Parts: sequence; structure tokens; C-alpha cells
Amino acid sequence: MMDGMILGVGGLLALLFLIAVRVPIAYTMILVGVVGTMIQARPAILLNQLKDLGYAQFSNYDLSVLPMFILMGGLAARTGLSRDLFRAANAWLGGLRGGVAMAALVGCAGFGALSGSSTATASTMGQVALPELRRYRFSPQLATGTIAAGGTLGILIPPSVVLIVYAIIVEVNIVTMFAAALIPGLIAVGFFMATVWLYVRLVPGSGPPGERVPRQELISASLGVIPVVVIFAIVIGGIYAGIYNPTPAAAIGVVLVGLYGVVRAGLNWRQFVEALLETARTTGMIYLILFGAELLKIFMARAGVPQAAAEFLSTSGMGPYTVLVLVIVAFLILGCLMDSLSMVILAIPFFWPVIADLDFGLGPNELKIWFGIIILIVVELGLITPPVGLNVFIINHLAKDVPMRQTFAGVMPFFTSELVRVALLVAFPAVTLLLPRLLAG
Repeated sequence: MMDGMILGVGGLLALLFLIAVRVPIAYTMILVGVVGTMIQARPAILLNQLKDLGYAQFSNYDLSVLPMFILMGGLAARTGLSRDLFRAANAWLGGLRGGVAMAALVGCAGFGALSGSSTATASTMGQVALPELRRYRFSPQLATGTIAAGGTLGILIPPSVVLIVYAIIVEVNIVTMFAAALIPGLIAVGFFMATVWLYVRLVPGSGPPGERVPRQELISASLGVIPVVVIFAIVIGGIYAGIYNPTPAAAIGVVLVGLYGVVRAGLNWRQFVEALLETARTTGMIYLILFGAELLKIFMARAGVPQAAAEFLSTSGMGPYTVLVLVIVAFLILGCLMDSLSMVILAIPFFWPVIADLDFGLGPNELKIWFGIIILIVVELGLITPPVGLNVFIINHLAKDVPMRQTFAGVMPFFTSELVRVALLVAFPAVTLLLPRLLAG
């Protein structure tokens, strides 16, 4: 047993080292899992596992929802939906002090609800909103920080790809997770807008008011966003109403976004092929990471690492909420090293068994839901946390004249508001569980 633990800890250290030197996470997990299993057992045992592992992993029907929602997001990024969303939000909010930045956040939330990707949301909305923020002379710090932080809304607001992956890993209903994410996602939008409101008042000149649009423009912009609302209502509303499951809902979303693109935005064959290829690359990357995570989990389970961690924490005398805070801190640290999807796939199999053994006064299913939403919010923070901060790098690429340190400084107020949201959801689990309970009842 002790030899197995030593090997397991050595494997974890090797894993962290390879991640730190930027070896792709999928290859890292595969390498550590394969080498560790071969040291523990004969190569024949490993080969016997590999014989069936791939099919067992990817024949899961729930995984078929991923390429559908990824394709929907890829098409949405090419159809001008982001422009329509920002135009409508800016028409309503742009005249307020800091209103253009608030409109960018609303646009990020709306686009995230269709793309399911934080990085795609940051990239697409950055191209649309940053020129407007510059035109109205927003401070570079607030302008870039707002878009980088707003992009993180795509990871939680349904249909988030990371949310789906978490649901598959812990074996909880995807529809239930979608329902649980809605209220925390709306709270995030409200907190971010409040952060902008406060920032422009504490830092004079950072966010001047925009122009109040004529009534005719307000009506035109509002009508232009109706297709987006209709698509969201059909796809996500149909899931909540129990009309169809997530996979057919995602297929319907692909068709609706594609039709919108052809009719409204002139979506052409080249753009459609680009979206397909992007979907294939992203899906392949996700599947490879999932495969590597399974190999790593087998190695670690043989070494007894998860069991030892769970036993240590259960006998340490620490309360459940103390353990939860330690897990949150661990995720914050991991967020400095890797992207959100890799973090969830790698860390959840280790931390979930520990949390599952603790008493938070919730049933097993409700605990999965509540823990998942909290962790996904913490994972969001990794997108704007140095030194990785993928959203910050994306925005910095779009605004090359803004030093990266300014963008990181610009996201810090939003980072603080996210910590407040985590504290709120930890203290009041009912906020997260309200819609799932209503659906179940």
C-alpha cells in the first residue's frame, strides 16, 4: 500500500511538472497514466484495459451533445449574432454612465448562452464591443477588463460545454445542471454590471456615458435581437420544459442558428466548413482529454491516492466547509496553470469523492449540483487569473496597444465580485437549488 502511495504521489508531482512546462494536458495525463499503470502492473494488463477503454468512454450517448453545442457556437460566431446583441443592449444601456461597458456584459451573457464557450465569447464580443468602448474613450483598463471578465459568463450560462462535461463526470442529469446554472449566471451578470457602475464612480473619467439613441433606433435594435431570444427560448426553454433532451435540442439549435446565418448574415459554404472543422478539432481535443483522464484515474485508483485523501480529510477533524474552502483554493491555484476544461476533467475525479463523503445537509444529487456550480464559478476565475488567464490573452491579442498588466488590473474588480458570488452560493445553497427543486417538484 505504501509503495502504491509513493508511486501515486510521484505521479502527481510528474503531472504538475509536465503541466507547468506546458506539455498539453491530454498527453500529460495519458503519459502519467500509462507509465504509472505499467509500473504497478504488467504491460499486458494495461493493454487489456486499452482494448475496451476507448469504446466504453466514447459510446456514452451524453457525449454526443458536445459537438452539437460546439457547432452551434461556431455558427453563432459567424452569423453576426454578437453584433445584434450588443446593438440592442447598447441602445438600452449606452446612455448611462459606463453604459457601453454594461451593454458589452449583457452582450457577452447573451452570446455565451448560444456559444457555450468562454473563449469564443471573449474573442467574438471583443471584436464587436472594444471599438465602441474605445470610441467613447473608456479607460483601456476598464475596456479590456470588462470584455475579458464578460467572456467568463459563457462557462456557466447554459449551454456551457464545461457544465456538460462536469455533469457527465459526476453522473448528474445535464438538464438539472442547466437549471441550476441559470440563477447564478444571472446573478453574475448583475454583479458585473454593478461592478462597472461602482468602478466608473470611484475612478473619474474611466467610463463616460454614451449617446442616447433615438426612439426609432431603440425599436429597430430591439427587434433585431428577437431571433436570438427565440433561438434561446426554443433550445434552452424546450429543455427546461421537458420537450426534448439536450442532444436533440442542440441539433435544433444548430439548424436555427444556421438558418439565421443564411437569411440574416449571408452565411456561406466556406464559413460553414470552417465551423465544422473547428467543431471537429475542439471535440477531438475534449475526447482526448477525457480519455487521458480515465487512464490517470485508473492509475491513481490503483495507487490509492483518492481513497487516502478522502480518509485523511474525514479523520482530520476539519469541518465540511473548511474542506470545501481548501478545495476552492486548490482550484484557484490550478487555474493559474491550465484552462478551465482541463481543470474540470483532471481535478473533479479527485475532489468529488472527498466532498461526497462530507455532510453539508444535502442529498447526494443536490450536493453534486451545488458543488458543481460553485466549482464552475471558481473555474471561471481561472480564465482571468495570471499567469494563464486565457481570456486576458485573447483580449490582449485584440488590443495589442494595451499592456497586459493593465488588462489584469482591469479584471480584478470583477474577480472580487466573483468571490462575493461564491461566498453567497456557499452560504445559501437554496439559490442554486431553487430551479432544480421546482423542476423535480
